Amino acid sequence: MILVAFFVAFQVEAQSLSDIQNIKVDNLSDAQIEQLIKRAEASGLTSNQLVGMARERGMPAAEAMKLSQRISQLQSAANSTGTGIGSFGGRSMTGEQGIDMFDSLRRSDPYYDLTPTQKKIFGYKLFHNRSLDFSPSLNLPTPLSYVIGSGDQLLVDVYGASQQSFDLTVTPEGRVLLPNIGPIQVGGSTIEAASARIKTSLGRIYSGLLGSNPNTFLQVRLGNIRSIKVSMVGELTKPGTYTLPSFATVFNALYAAGGPNENGAFRNVQVYRNSKLAATVDIYEFLSKGDQNANIVLQDNDVVIVPPLQARVEVIGPVRREGLFEVKPNETLSDLYIYTGGFQSLAYKDRVTVRRIENNERKVFDVPQSEYATFQPKDGDEILVGEALERFTNRVQVTGSVYRPGEFALSSGGLTVKQLVEKAEGLRPEAFTTRATLYRTSDDLTLAAVPLDLKGILDGTSADVELKNEDLLFVPSRYDIQEEYYVKVSGEVNFPGTYPFASEMTVGDLVLRAGGFLESASNSSIEIARRVRDSGSGKIADVISLSIDADMKLSQEEASTPLSPFDHIFIRRRPGFEQEQLITVKGEVRYPGNYAITSANERISDVIKRSGGLSQFAYPKGASLIRRTIYFEGPTEEEIREDRLKELRDNLDPLKNRNTNEAEQILFERIERKLEQIEEVKAQEERSRFQEKIFEVSNPLDSLSIDSTLNASRYKEEDLVGIDLEYIMDHPGSEADLILFEGDVIQIPKQLQTVRMVGEVLLPTTTRFEKNKSLKAYISKAGGFTENARRSKAYVIYANGDAAKTKSFLGIKNYPKLEPGAEIVVPKKPIRERMSAAGWIGIASSLATLGILVERLIN
Repeated sequence: MILVAFFVAFQVEAQSLSDIQNIKVDNLSDAQIEQLIKRAEASGLTSNQLVGMARERGMPAAEAMKLSQRISQLQSAANSTGTGIGSFGGRSMTGEQGIDMFDSLRRSDPYYDLTPTQKKIFGYKLFHNRSLDFSPSLNLPTPLSYVIGSGDQLLVDVYGASQQSFDLTVTPEGRVLLPNIGPIQVGGSTIEAASARIKTSLGRIYSGLLGSNPNTFLQVRLGNIRSIKVSMVGELTKPGTYTLPSFATVFNALYAAGGPNENGAFRNVQVYRNSKLAATVDIYEFLSKGDQNANIVLQDNDVVIVPPLQARVEVIGPVRREGLFEVKPNETLSDLYIYTGGFQSLAYKDRVTVRRIENNERKVFDVPQSEYATFQPKDGDEILVGEALERFTNRVQVTGSVYRPGEFALSSGGLTVKQLVEKAEGLRPEAFTTRATLYRTSDDLTLAAVPLDLKGILDGTSADVELKNEDLLFVPSRYDIQEEYYVKVSGEVNFPGTYPFASEMTVGDLVLRAGGFLESASNSSIEIARRVRDSGSGKIADVISLSIDADMKLSQEEASTPLSPFDHIFIRRRPGFEQEQLITVKGEVRYPGNYAITSANERISDVIKRSGGLSQFAYPKGASLIRRTIYFEGPTEEEIREDRLKELRDNLDPLKNRNTNEAEQILFERIERKLEQIEEVKAQEERSRFQEKIFEVSNPLDSLSIDSTLNASRYKEEDLVGIDLEYIMDHPGSEADLILFEGDVIQIPKQLQTVRMVGEVLLPTTTRFEKNKSLKAYISKAGGFTENARRSKAYVIYANGDAAKTKSFLGIKNYPKLEPGAEIVVPKKPIRERMSAAGWIGIASSLATLGILVERLIN
């Protein structure tokens, strides 16, 4: 298997995708899938194209499906890290900053280089976790059991009555040389034994070291430790000879060699020393119990052998740790569950299923719980753990109008409907007790509904009902079985809309709920539209008129007319109430600016007089009036009111203006609350408009919606109206003196001295106005007409917005008169398509046919 994985990995990293059909997806790690994707990307292939190419070249459908799923999993994992990287399937696997989409996966997954099978092997991750370090610690006290060898540095300290230090290095012969004493054999001895030998030798010089009452003491410790060479052979990821610190243990050596490979044994790691078996290490003992008794310290020239595994089984299902587990001879299911961490809470523990290959055939064994301690798994077994059934054996439920709805236990002594309601702490006040429903699961798992007289059961007039397993009692609310009551108010209130109905509610109560009257509201002409019930006369609604007190005092008339559910109240506008309306005067008057319209029949001459009259530089003939059309979408009264509240709020804001007093602060907070309420209403309306647009269907037969040019001219919000200001000022109140409307803009220019030529002239330009010059003379100043000019349709637009066309009588053209500020427009000839040869042939054929018909009629 491992050879196949290496072969596949080699193929993935090859220069082409020619052997993709031979890939076994389960033997590929995420890193190898990454290399495969990058190869495909370099060839310009998307994920779908890569899988499709594999299918075309002979990859089995099951393998192609696995490959597609693995690619999708990598994409999802990369996107979930928040790197903002697009999925594989475009032209690039990198983000805008050029970051490799797999970088975040490599950093987050310490097992990125492992295949799915390797990840399932229990213990395999231990030696492939980049976050785990098995390097031996060198900052430990010198262990007395440490065996000294060639190259070790011994630091000998003599202290007490005499003081001396020695720095000794163990020679290849295993000796250290003490000054004035000679060589001492320490190689192969422990620190404890070597310390005794050195103490005996130094006692010849320092007599205080020996005796029953010494006054001089000795300490031997290690300095620099030596390195040892250990041979790692067998089923290892990276077998070879490794140089390790002399403190290294078996686990240190295994980690350096990458641990056992997929075929390596984790339960029988052997250490040979001097050609003899020194220890056998069971890695599972460390993983499950933390037992390191067999994890001995290695010595120079030790050999660590990882033999092939003998038996491996797979545990599938709700256990704490699924995967592949190595088992020793005579181990049982009970021993195996120690390594799986035991059953999960939802596991079915009474029985497991074992799939086994026996006598070249597949078999299934049912193993009851009583045999877990005796059943011995064999190599290749698949142990399937089931899940508990999704059903209850003693559950009843209650929902609806009770204080504590939910699940309750059905005790062995039984439970009735009345007792269940008592367990749920009784009915809520709004409970509909005339009828409740008991939903019951029949023996064949079909649903049955049992109607109950809940009121009779509770007061004892009806027989109580015994509950069964999985019964569900539904207690409806009387509000659940009736339409929700509401009332609606429209018109001159701050927040028109729909509000909940309350018994004994009057019009005044509803007005207060809607934010009170507007300044424009009339309190004396209020209408209530009320639904008509059971009317066969065709009448749709009853209309009730009433008035209420302007100060919102409860009058007898209002109190005697309480509202009913679904009433619609209309608050009318006060007669004669008008919002201020503004017009604008621009240009050559003494006091240009905005003016309020004082009366409904105020005219242009009236406003010009109020603005101080025309200035000495005014050109009355060029005056114009800009007027809003019916398509003008100005701010509504609600928007105007909101803008004024915002201005008032900004002027009271203590963060922007001077310190405010208490009254101003209260006003500021009140305006803030009103604006928040307005914003909430606007948000709700916006959501409603958005939903309406989703289901909007345009009429494809509406030609006006297609013709954008016509729409632009038809739906203009403003038009230029030509006026004769000289005549208006000389004849105030005449028909030419127009009545003003809100938004009108009167523009009075300075004395104009130019004429402009545009359209089909050789040089569109502006020239000086010369009195009594004709239109053709001005055209000559623009270089004359172009070949495409439609001369007979030339027209003039005067400074006040009026226009005059060219008139023709008996071939004689009468061009309009020019004035300062005028604009001469020469339109273009319409494009005429020449008749094609096919058209001429059609006409000839028609004429020939007509001639033959005439001839026959004559004959």
